[in-house]
Amino acid sequence: MKRLTNRLSFLSLCGAVWLVVGAAAAQDPVEFFRQNCTSCHTIGGGRLTGPDLKNVTQQKDRAWLENFIQNPRAVIDSGDPYALKLFEEARRVLMPTLPGMNPELAKKLIDLIEAESKLEESQFKGLQITDRPFTPREIEIGREIFLGSRKLANGGPACFSCHTMKGLGGLGGGRLGPDLTRVYERLKGRQGLGAWLMAPATQTMRPLFGKHPLQPDEILPLIAFLEDAAHKGGEDTSVAILNFFFLGLGGAILALVCFDAAWRWRLRGVRQPLTEGEIPRGA
Repeated sequence: MKRLTNRLSFLSLCGAVWLVVGAAAAQDPVEFFRQNCTSCHTIGGGRLTGPDLKNVTQQKDRAWLENFIQNPRAVIDSGDPYALKLFEEARRVLMPTLPGMNPELAKKLIDLIEAESKLEESQFKGLQITDRPFTPREIEIGREIFLGSRKLANGGPACFSCHTMKGLGGLGGGRLGPDLTRVYERLKGRQGLGAWLMAPATQTMRPLFGKHPLQPDEILPLIAFLEDAAHKGGEDTSVAILNFFFLGLGGAILALVCFDAAWRWRLRGVRQPLTEGEIPRGA
């Protein structure tokens, strides 16, 4: 019986491993590229943090590309000259090892890049953003989107729920994510910021916006608002957390005062008449 139990446990473990491997191998390369690669790469849309991947197989052979995609750090650490060149051109931003990556998926991604490179315009060309100055109205719409007063078409959360910025006032924004006052500069301008907003790559934002992506007509005003914030400079120096503390403290004090008043009324309105009624007259 014990041998049978161990055998069943072993088969269950093998089955679980097979399911995980099979799920990774079966990943749709189009969706995988959209969710994991478009924040740093385009296919025919120019460089972002990483290089434009159009015709990349004409620059390096498939074996090298498959190896690099699966473990970029290992290739860079090996001293490979081309990998080091890419690393420097990316301002020493290291390409991560992507979750679910395996040899089969790496091959599929290269096939996808080759196929998209042959098209007149790839679906991964990226958002083409105007270089004209943004209007005050576009900046204001971006602010409304950031604060959540203008709802997102696909139902995503407002930036304000996780991020703060200089000049928001009141209690400021959320503190789960970083301050976005200078994000326009950190992502190197409109194109990098637009690519990030199209497919946010962080572990927190990917599941939220993977199913509720921003629309191009929402991304543009957000870029306008964030560019305007960066031009004004500074970081969020509000005392929002301290304000929240004092607001909570004030609320607690007010609650205690109310409880005290209620208790005093109870004493005067109920206990005192009962107590006085028990005292004999003339005593």
